[in-house]
Amino acid sequence: MRQYTQEAIALSQGKMRADIDRDRVLSLALVRLCEMFGEAASKIPAEIRLRYPEIPWPQIVSFRNRIIHGYDNVDLDIVWQVLTGDLRTLLAAIDNILSGQAN
Repeated sequence: MRQYTQEAIALSQGKMRADIDRDRVLSLALVRLCEMFGEAASKIPAEIRLRYPEIPWPQIVSFRNRIIHGYDNVDLDIVWQVLTGDLRTLLAAIDNILSGQAN
């Protein structure tokens, strides 16, 4: 999950929202990375999710489900909002958990 989150942040770095409209490959890559970190989140056992409520597990999995099942109607504004507004916080929380600093 961390790897995909980090890759999505790196790939969107220095980009503007309009870039994902102009660059189909970039758009597909970013959406795919969102799918992948969402899928990884869905595989985290329930007891671990309960231990780390600072991670918005249900929202991440729901976001993934909307992208996967609505692939023909992905709202790139929402994808961009997640990429630029939420992923750094998510990555910091994951890093805290992995370093043993969470809870």
